Amino acid sequence: MRRMAVFCFPALAGILAVPIAVANHDIDQRPGPPPHSCRMGMDMQQGEHRMSGMQMGGMRMAGMPILGEFRALPAEIDSESNPITPAKVELGRLLYFERRLSASGQLSCNSCHDLASYGVDHQPTSLGHKNQRGTRNSPTVYNAAGHFAQFWDGRAATIEDQAKGPILNPVEMAMPSEKAAVAAIRAVPEYVARFEAAFPGETDPVTFDNIANAIGAFERKLVTPSRWDRFLEGDGNALTAEERAGFQWFMHSGCASCHSGTFVGGNSYQRLGEAVPYPERSDLGRFQVTRQASDRMVFKVPSLRNVEMTAPYFHNGKVATLEEAVTRMARYQLGVELLPDEKRVIVAWLKTLTGELPAEYISEPKALPGD
Repeated sequence: MRRMAVFCFPALAGILAVPIAVANHDIDQRPGPPPHSCRMGMDMQQGEHRMSGMQMGGMRMAGMPILGEFRALPAEIDSESNPITPAKVELGRLLYFERRLSASGQLSCNSCHDLASYGVDHQPTSLGHKNQRGTRNSPTVYNAAGHFAQFWDGRAATIEDQAKGPILNPVEMAMPSEKAAVAAIRAVPEYVARFEAAFPGETDPVTFDNIANAIGAFERKLVTPSRWDRFLEGDGNALTAEERAGFQWFMHSGCASCHSGTFVGGNSYQRLGEAVPYPERSDLGRFQVTRQASDRMVFKVPSLRNVEMTAPYFHNGKVATLEEAVTRMARYQLGVELLPDEKRVIVAWLKTLTGELPAEYISEPKALPGD
């Protein structure tokens, strides 16, 4: 039998209309429907072992699929509206770890987005002010500056906008107002001097917007290059045969319809349960922002960079392992039941997205003296 791989990847549709031999099966690749109505067609007999006899030495590899819109990470993710400067980055690092930006004086950005733990807290949902639990899993801050929107529901356009939210959220850091947050920072004399250096020419640089701008500038430096980037830059030895097979199967299964680009995701919204209704439907996703019926169960597609290190998974943090996450995505988004070997090689490739943490930024700096 032949497996029909249906792509929902407009940029690749024209150039992928050729068969590629993978794991001793010929796969016809044809243009598919638009991304928001992605479907995967299967023409396989139930129980056929699609990856049968898969030996890395004997696998027929007819070259890698066209890489298309996949790109290596930049050294930093700059912004015209908030240019990166050394003074701004160092100030942002201090503010990222600053507990005085919380009502209790006990929480910081790093509490939920731990830089030493790949930017997450490994909790289904995070503990916040007075031990309240949030309703959604805390996504990693690494590489997030390049995403097209922030939060699971996309309610913030940039990381600078995003940085303001947790500070004022009564369940998270719970500062009562922007004015209170600014007052807490202004009470520290060295902060005032650092804001003046980071935002030269401003009459009164210690503002809530500039708190967010400094944190954003710091986060724009938080990129994690990986073996996948080395491969994209031309190092053919960066990936093993098994990992290359995993990328092929990732493409052939239709995963790239949502997870593509520099960040392997983070660049679109998709409905959870596109092919098969998702069983947990209490969180309506982007509908809570737009109130548009078409946005029910729609979420921002997360980046898969560092996915190996950022469990648990999904918007509610209810999926504990990467293997289960792959199984669920194939089932509910693509209508595919992956066989064990297919899942194994996909997971092997996903692990090549695990990057190097920026050592100069992950340790907590000494807090500035003040009230």
